[in-house]
Amino acid sequence: MTRYLISGVPFGCIYALVGLGLVITYRSSGVFNLAFGAQAYLSAAVFYETRGTHRWPLWAATLTSVVIVGGAVGYILERVLFRRLRTAPMVVRLVSSLGLLVGIPALIQAAWLGVGTRLAPPALGPTPPDVIGTGTDRIDTAQLAVVAATVLITVAIGFMFRYTPLGLRMRAVVESPRLAELVGVDSARVSSLAWIVSSVVAGLAGVLLAPLYRSVDVFNFDTLVVAAIAAAAIGRLTSLSLTVAGGLVLGIGQELITAYLPLGSQFVKGLRPSLPFLLLLIALLAWPSLARRGSGADPLAGVDPPTATGPIALPARIQSLSSSSQAGAALAVAVVMALVLPSYWLYVGTEAVAMGVVFLSFTVLVGMSGQVSLCQAEFAGIGAFTAGQLASHYNLSVVAGLIAGGVVAGLVGVVAAVPSLRVGGIYLALATFAFGLLVDNLVFPQSWAGNGTTGIVVPRPLIGPVSFNANRPFFALSVLVLALAALLVSRLKRGTIGLYLGALRGSEVAAESIGIDVRRAKVVAFTLSAGVAGLGGALLGTTLGAVSASNFTFFQSLFWLVVVAITGVRTVGGAVAAGVAITVVPEFLATLPSRYSTVAAVLFGFGALSYIRHQEGLVPWASRAIVDRARRVWSGGGAG
Repeated sequence: MTRYLISGVPFGCIYALVGLGLVITYRSSGVFNLAFGAQAYLSAAVFYETRGTHRWPLWAATLTSVVIVGGAVGYILERVLFRRLRTAPMVVRLVSSLGLLVGIPALIQAAWLGVGTRLAPPALGPTPPDVIGTGTDRIDTAQLAVVAATVLITVAIGFMFRYTPLGLRMRAVVESPRLAELVGVDSARVSSLAWIVSSVVAGLAGVLLAPLYRSVDVFNFDTLVVAAIAAAAIGRLTSLSLTVAGGLVLGIGQELITAYLPLGSQFVKGLRPSLPFLLLLIALLAWPSLARRGSGADPLAGVDPPTATGPIALPARIQSLSSSSQAGAALAVAVVMALVLPSYWLYVGTEAVAMGVVFLSFTVLVGMSGQVSLCQAEFAGIGAFTAGQLASHYNLSVVAGLIAGGVVAGLVGVVAAVPSLRVGGIYLALATFAFGLLVDNLVFPQSWAGNGTTGIVVPRPLIGPVSFNANRPFFALSVLVLALAALLVSRLKRGTIGLYLGALRGSEVAAESIGIDVRRAKVVAFTLSAGVAGLGGALLGTTLGAVSASNFTFFQSLFWLVVVAITGVRTVGGAVAAGVAITVVPEFLATLPSRYSTVAAVLFGFGALSYIRHQEGLVPWASRAIVDRARRVWSGGGAG
């Protein structure tokens, strides 16, 4: 028992530290900074280079990596980016932080550290760490450093908030930046200081975490953020002590699962890494008041004139012309591909078509209803695994499997919609994120679902005497499926359901005031979206021929959302363009030398920042620009 407590407490302390940083930034700026994992990774990488590679003194390496680099990155992010996003829609803030979550580590690896995991990172203490104790009840100096740093940071932050002028100003800015400014507080400066403090805490957590995992691996820092979010949720985004307690519960609980549950079960193996996500989901569902406590809304926000944060509406005639031109261009490209492309590029094109179907699910949920889901990859996986299991065990046609995959995913979407009935905004996104991670760890490894890393075979369809095993006929079938799915989504947008979901996106209160059943509308949105994702996942599975849990991970859900947001989440053309971008662009980048292998991630991460400027998406923006240009040319010619 003691051994597991000793090993669990340091991890719990790390979760608590990052949780404290999340609380500080969210309460002071209204931004839930999911890029904290990337910031922790950056400080850990700098500490590895300075202390481990170049043998700097411990104090110099710590000062540089934690205080200077960590604080500078926090200041730059707040000053350049997040200060502009305080009143932006939640999707914009979420996409921006997700882009940084991917872009910062990729930029570090591409420009400085190279690709790969750094092993045996140095600790804040002797290297290798000294061991205290005997037998199984031992603790080393790296673990002691984690506990000591957590205690000191928690006490210092608590003292700062309660007893210092800066802490008082931070609490005032949390309540209302405008009201604080009326009494002479520089809210922008206070917000910058809060970001510097929280980023220093994130940097310290990164330096402390790396020795516990014995490597500097970006994946460890991504999962760290999720556990820290759970700790912050347990603290209800207000209490520093409860946040620390939540982190300790998570760290110790994971170790106790290892100690007392049988590890022979595949379910139990997935339960240990799933504990933070399970507790996060429970906390969000048990305390819906979190959405009100941590909204970050300023009571005096109404004194400002409304800002143009959404896409600019086009006249109906121009919208129709734009949609027609996009559909015509897509059809022309499909015909040319079917006729002239070699077999391999037809295969790539078919994968792009399947991803386009998957991405239409974002158009239904995010674009039409304004709800955000971070588990769309899991819905797609459910569709693919359903089609494969039915074909393997029941000899069911894959065409029927496509439909069954969409239906089963839609039914699971009803379950995923439950959090939307109690929480909204960023909390709904976090709840769906936790749901997806639970599916990843507990469901997909099972033999009756995704069969773990072994995966399952999803054969190409056979309709009567016609075989679609070859790439060319299967590409034509896939284009037909995409066309039907796009037609369905377009009809939904223009129909009654689309009007209801549009009202829901605008204002839930206003929608309810005119008689719309908001709860029912949310369930319908999740169900339809999950069904479309399941259909696309089944099509992707039969395109690839075999799929496993690694094809549908939580990270891909994040990745997909950002890509569709960049291209245009509210339009069918944006979803199709996202499918092309996510499959074709990496094929071209793969021809570059290996040292440029992270270019795709860098482009993705910082391409996400374009969404701040063009929130309608690049495809609608470019389409509008082309139509406007053509209209001006036509008018000028007619006038002459």
